[in-house]
Amino acid sequence: MKLLKRLLLVIFVLLLAFTGYVWVANRNVKNMTFRQKILRTVYPAFMWWSKKSGNRSQVITNKEKQPLTSFYSLNALLNNGDTFQFENLKGKKVLLVNTASNCGFTNQYAALESLYQSHKDRFIILGFPANDFKNQESGTDAEIAAFCKQNFGISFPLMQKSVVLPQANQNPVYQWLTDASKNGWNNKAPSWNFSKYLVDENGVLIDYFGSAVAPTDEVLINAIKK
Repeated sequence: MKLLKRLLLVIFVLLLAFTGYVWVANRNVKNMTFRQKILRTVYPAFMWWSKKSGNRSQVITNKEKQPLTSFYSLNALLNNGDTFQFENLKGKKVLLVNTASNCGFTNQYAALESLYQSHKDRFIILGFPANDFKNQESGTDAEIAAFCKQNFGISFPLMQKSVVLPQANQNPVYQWLTDASKNGWNNKAPSWNFSKYLVDENGVLIDYFGSAVAPTDEVLINAIKK
């Protein structure tokens, strides 16, 4: 009984210490739930674990296949309801990312924004908020926009929340990204939030990167710089 009491006391002290650390580490963040603060705090450990396991670290590269339907024929609705025409993306590399606010990978928003700022003369990121994985994006479009702006300073385009996994109401952009009869070669759907698809300056889908491939990963940055 004494051993059990000591064990419970140790667990209580550790939980108290972790709670204090979470509070200190996130004292300057805004509009975050306690769950989001915890996920932000453990992000480095979560990334390490994810990189070591499963297909979330998968990288798939195009073997010189051309799209059968033009990428530039697509459009999507921006977070504010305006239409974003993909024909305006000609000459730029495009990274398309399905995002979520309550995911272990959510802190990638910061690295994505940094990546965008470093290369935006010839590169753009398009964020597609989706609630497809474990209800990790339950907010409204207005709530998502506020969360991203206040906590990560996101300036790259965010689209309206939609479905990215193959099904009847899948976003048409993700229909193109995940259907080889449209993009020319790839049928790989997002494995989780923050999966990444890279399209080159000519509208060719060239790479898929799993969620655990960080925006700072050399393999992704080299693909953008090619």
